[in-house]
Amino acid sequence: MTYLPHLNSIFSVDCVIFAFDEGELKILLIERNQDPYGDWFALPGNMVNNDESIDTAAERVLYELTGLKGIYMEQFYTFGDLGRHPKGRIITVAYFAMIRLTNPKELRPVTAYAKNASWVSIKELPELAFDHKSIFEKGFERVKSKISYQPLAFELLPEKFTLTQLQNLYEIILNKKLDKRNFRKKILGYDILKELDEKQKGVSYRAAKLYKFDRRKYSKYFQNELSFSKD
Repeated sequence: MTYLPHLNSIFSVDCVIFAFDEGELKILLIERNQDPYGDWFALPGNMVNNDESIDTAAERVLYELTGLKGIYMEQFYTFGDLGRHPKGRIITVAYFAMIRLTNPKELRPVTAYAKNASWVSIKELPELAFDHKSIFEKGFERVKSKISYQPLAFELLPEKFTLTQLQNLYEIILNKKLDKRNFRKKILGYDILKELDEKQKGVSYRAAKLYKFDRRKYSKYFQNELSFSKD
C-alpha cells in the first residue's frame, strides 16, 4: 500500500445530504468505485483541489452527485483522527446540505469514484466506509439542534406543503411525537406560513390545505427558538 506523506496534511470534504421523500428523511449515499472500500456505501466526498476553497470543493462534490447548485449547505465539523483513512493523514471538513426533491430517481453521478448514487432512509443505513457513520451522526445531531431556531425544515419540504407534512418532518428529526393540536396552534401562531387557496391534489383521502413558508416573516423570529412543546 502506498502511503501519503504525513508532513503535509491533505484535505477532503464529505457531505451529509438530506432530503424528505415519501414521508421519510433520507440521505444521499454513493457506491464507491475505487479502493479503499471499493463497492462500499459512503457519503459523497472528494479531495480539495489545490485551486479551490473548501466551500467550493463541497459545492463541486454536491453538483457532481446531484446536478444541483445554490442549495442550502452548511459546514458543521472537521474530522482529523490519525487513523481515519488507510492511505495517510487526510483531514475532512464535513457539511450538511438540504435538498428539495423533485425527481429522486434522476441521479447520475458524473465522477469516477462513484458508480451509483441513491437516497437511503436514515432508519435503514448500511455499513459505511471510513468514519462516515460518525460523520452522519454528528451532522444529524447538528440538524436536530438547529431545526428549532433556523428554517431548515422548509429547505426539505415542497414549496407548497400541508401542516401534516410539516409536523411529520419535525417528528422525524426530533425523534418524538408532537401533539397535533398544539403543533398547529404554535406554528400558525408564529405567523410564518402563508395559507394558500389550494388543496392537495390526487389523494384518495380528504384533501388538506396547502401552505407556503414566508421567509421574510421568519426573519423576525430568527433569533428565537420555535418551541412546539405544550405550554
